[in-house]
This record gives sequence, C-alpha cells and structure tokens, in this order.
Amino acid sequence: MTQPARPQRLGRGLSALLGDYAATGQGDEPNAEIGPAATIALDQVAPNPKQPRRTFDQAELAELADSIRAKGVIQAILVRPDPQREGRYEIIAGERRWRAARLAGLTEIPAIVRDMDDLESLEVAIVENVQRADLNAVEEAEAYRALMSRFGRTQENVAAQVGKSREHVANTLRLLNLPDDVREHVRLGRLSAGHARALLSAPDPAAAAAIVIQKGLTVRDTEALVRKAKEQGSAPSETPYAPLEKDVDTKALEADLQRALGLGVDIRYKPNAGGEMRIRYARLEQLDELCRLLTRGRSAG
Repeated sequence: MTQPARPQRLGRGLSALLGDYAATGQGDEPNAEIGPAATIALDQVAPNPKQPRRTFDQAELAELADSIRAKGVIQAILVRPDPQREGRYEIIAGERRWRAARLAGLTEIPAIVRDMDDLESLEVAIVENVQRADLNAVEEAEAYRALMSRFGRTQENVAAQVGKSREHVANTLRLLNLPDDVREHVRLGRLSAGHARALLSAPDPAAAAAIVIQKGLTVRDTEALVRKAKEQGSAPSETPYAPLEKDVDTKALEADLQRALGLGVDIRYKPNAGGEMRIRYARLEQLDELCRLLTRGRSAG
C-alpha cells in the first residue's frame, strides 16, 4: 500500500524537525526555534550504524571543534532512544557535531530526542544529509539507492524529496556502476564527481583513474583521456548481463549482501537467461576474508 504523502512530509518537514541552518559559522546555528533540547552525556550517545555519511574530513572536524570550544554547540543534535540499549541514544542527525564535541573535550551535548523506528530514522538521516550537501558524490548515490530500495521510491520521488532534479539523481546513481576502487577514490576526495562521471565510459575506469590521480588531470583532461582510450579500440566488451533497471527486491538484496560482506556487490540478470553476482574488492586482505567466509562451512565439515 503506497503512502504518497510521507515523502513530502519528511522532505518539507526537515526544517521544522531539525531547524534551518545558517550558511556560515558552524553550519549549526538555526534560523528558527526548534523546541527544547535535553543535555545528554556524550558517552550515552552513539552514531547510527546506517548513517549514509561515512567520510568525515579531519581538518573540518578540527575547525568545528575550535568553534565549539569558543561558542559551545549552537545547534542540538537529533537522537532517538537506542532500540538495543536502555538509557542510551542513537544519532539521527548531527554526527559531525557529536564528533567535534568529543574532539573539543566536552562531556555533554544538547540533543532533541524523538521516537522513530529504524526506517523513519534512516530516511530522515538520508534526506537531511543530502539536503545539506554533507555527502560526497558516492555517498549521495548510495543514499539515493537506499531511498529507492528500502522505501520503494522512484527517481522522481527522490528528486522531489531532496530538492534535486531527476536528471541529477539519475546521473548520480550511475556512479555506483564504477568499480569499487574508483568509488573509494571519490569517497576520499582524490576524484571529484565530475571526474567520476567522465570515467563511467572509460574502457578501464580503474586504470584511467590511476592516471588522473597521478597526473592531477582536470575533468576536461579526463574526458579527453577517456575519448582517446575509446578511439584506440579498447572499448569494453559487451556482456550478456547488461545492467537493467533493477527491481526493489534486487536492490535490497545487494544492500544486505554489501553490509554483510563489507564489499561492493552487483547483481546482474537478463530475463530468461540467468544472471551473475559480482563482488568487488580493493585489497588482497578483503579477498582472503571473502574466501574464508565462502569456505567456512566446508572447513567445519
């Protein structure tokens, strides 16, 4: 049963729930009153394990910590009671402030407590991060995919919810087709979103990415590099399992496997022709661990 009103409520209601943010300073000062906040011990609060943002710039955290030492935490974080541990709380929004407060040596932090279930908490966290541009391009793409796979949203729904165009959402989602190591470069800031989009059509995105990073190429230079590689006849071979628009169940299964393995998982299929599952790893240690997991049952026998 569909609930068309819910995306609009969450999307438009974030400013009321979390407060409007100023464009300067800590990025945490509200323009509107958001209600009373409790003071909670920092060690009673833990990050949301499903938080879409996983990369935190240490220099930016240090700057925010300096601001917090001088002014305190201006904007309360948003938390919910931890569903697994009584008397503790899980962050819905504001992990960056929480991390900076710890770095600043604080022992307490202002927090607004809201009762939310797992799905509602995740949805608010995703929309809040995307609307505030707190995610790198890959994290943003993964957030869009989570909204689509876990909440059954279409690209149009997601675009309306986060205030982006449908084309932006579609182009960002395409970045998930890049190899895992290239996506990691984007996460770490070695490649921009423009570089990543240019590498999508490269015959060997990983090899091209290495050249881009080594030579410090611009986005335009990267586009020229990819064109040259394609003109030299090294275009990727066709696969019988060309990427199709995946259904919600397939995307959810990919997400579950990625969480379980800690590796990129891509399930491809062709109607009436079977399919394949690709697991990407960046280091040999990850391959060793995957092999150990796959052969664990055999060893036990």
